[in-house]
Amino acid sequence: MTGLNLLESIKMALKSIKGNKLRAFLTMLGIIIGVASVITLVGVGQGSSNSVTEEIGSLGTNLLTLSVTDTESVQLKEDQLDQFNELNGISEVAPIVSGRVTTKYGENSTQVSITGTTSSYLNVRDLSLSQGRFLSDMENELRQKVVVLGSDTASTLFPRTNPIGESVQINGVSFKVIGVLESVGSSLGTSGDSVIIAPLSTTQRLTKSTTISTIYLKAQDEQMVDRAKFQVQGVMTTLFPNLSDYYSVSSQEDLMETMSSVSDTMTVMLGGIASISLLVGGIGVMNIMLVSVSERTKEIGIRKAIGANRKSILLQFLIEAVVLSVIGGLIGVALGLGISKLIEVFSSLAISYSPTVTLAAFLFSFAIGIIFGVFPANKASKLNPIQALRQE
Repeated sequence: MTGLNLLESIKMALKSIKGNKLRAFLTMLGIIIGVASVITLVGVGQGSSNSVTEEIGSLGTNLLTLSVTDTESVQLKEDQLDQFNELNGISEVAPIVSGRVTTKYGENSTQVSITGTTSSYLNVRDLSLSQGRFLSDMENELRQKVVVLGSDTASTLFPRTNPIGESVQINGVSFKVIGVLESVGSSLGTSGDSVIIAPLSTTQRLTKSTTISTIYLKAQDEQMVDRAKFQVQGVMTTLFPNLSDYYSVSSQEDLMETMSSVSDTMTVMLGGIASISLLVGGIGVMNIMLVSVSERTKEIGIRKAIGANRKSILLQFLIEAVVLSVIGGLIGVALGLGISKLIEVFSSLAISYSPTVTLAAFLFSFAIGIIFGVFPANKASKLNPIQALRQE
């Protein structure tokens, strides 16, 4: 087909679409929704993946986490921590005992998580103070009833009062506030600001638990992380032989790889689910084109009678299907990017705009026009001109 004939076929396709605007729109609707869904859902998935990776990376690439999954089998005690402090690759160690407590100040009350730890915690977790000071080693040794509040906890309990020097009731026990943390926001779906930090020994008594479930360890530098991880695993093997299934030692890089893998899988699933609506849209294109062939049987007969060959009839209907899909695809791209922008503006979700995904979604809609337009176009091209002209 020459360029002129192709242009003429496109004009005829557009004229046919204009003649049945509502039907054309309903035909394109499946394509529009499909393309918009793919762009939006994949954008949300990739944005969440990037956000999680950034959150984990912000904690520091030289952070190691020792997590005990079975505290009955593996019972870490405070006197065993010296073995981690003595390791060459480790600069600081922060043990954790945690629980949920009810905290009150006057009429204000809130349920928060309490973290029992040592003075190293502030540096190991790379936190900052907005007011006051952090816990000292002496306060841990003397089991002092002092606390550092997360920013949300402080604003809930002390909306109009400076909390430093005030006393709060934690599970009915009075604790003096010595500091307030800078806001760290939410990480992995958990708020880092609705917390209370107290000395390890005091928290163990308050929660009636002496078992340390988590230890944060800071490697001397990024190059020492793997060596430090191996050393920590060695200490745990010495302390708890044949119990490696009940604890794990992970670096931030391990966590990033795991979360990235999970997020990528979720993104693929979201994209796959959205792509189904594109296929449904393609079936809609095929159905409408089959109806169009039936309605225009006489027109096809006249065109064949005046010399139009099978190829030109086939291309006419195929181009019509492709034009419908392309217009639907373009509207879908605009709608998908618009919805993504609205989600980004009006929610806390991070959106990742991917030109590759946008182009792939559009090309997929183009391919659908060809794939689902072939059958109706082929049917139209095979019509017998004499029988077509007899059609009422």
